[in-house]
Amino acid sequence: MAKKQKSCLYVKEPLSNVRKSYILKFSARCIILVLCVLIFFFAPEQLDILKGLNFFKKFSLLHLLWGVWVFDMLCQLLPIRKKIALGSQKIFKERFRPIKEKINSHALKEYVISTTRAAYKVLVLWSLLITALGILHYCGILSDSMLFIVSVVFYLCDLICVLFWCPFRLILKNRCCTTCRIFNWDHLMMFTPMIFVGGFFSISLLLMALIVWLVWELCFGAHPERFWENSNEALKCSSCTDKLCIQYCQKLRKNQP
Repeated sequence: MAKKQKSCLYVKEPLSNVRKSYILKFSARCIILVLCVLIFFFAPEQLDILKGLNFFKKFSLLHLLWGVWVFDMLCQLLPIRKKIALGSQKIFKERFRPIKEKINSHALKEYVISTTRAAYKVLVLWSLLITALGILHYCGILSDSMLFIVSVVFYLCDLICVLFWCPFRLILKNRCCTTCRIFNWDHLMMFTPMIFVGGFFSISLLLMALIVWLVWELCFGAHPERFWENSNEALKCSSCTDKLCIQYCQKLRKNQP
């Protein structure tokens, strides 16, 4: 009898549409990484578009990847509901559901200070990592092409953080991706290794990623209530339809009385 009751606690819930779409994206990113590694070893001439203005001189498979990355960033700047995680879209008024009670302004201010402090700890640590990559590039250990591959690896790691396990939670102390303070920092973090490469391909991606980051930070500064689960009803576990970080959701439900 006890065994039956225990097994009932671990009944798997059906995957949400958002999680299904992110699993598909993860599979696509795995394929992209494999293709980029194959290009690196067997068709390195395809990587010539990384240099200067070669982007405009001949076609490469990397043009397609550039288009995918630009499209991904555009989606973060537009209020899109379908199969886009709320964690990325909470900057928009349309995704904000204010709590019925009056928002505790003092607690909100404390939230802004603590989460911003944690977010910029992540930024400092990431900057140290990128600096180390820059030193290796300067010493000739990492080539431009290798830095590009590093960015593609980060591109895959981004969804590992979302779907499986996120090391940044150790610093941010956020419940899940829905409440993540740095959700839309992803592309800026992905492309920073290519800052040492230069060329239109890298710089254009970095500039657009910087725009996405600035929009996110400005929105956080102007409307922090949209980012806090104690002021935005849509971010609460009880309102969650994304079920994106399902392993965290399950732990929370097990701990509930």
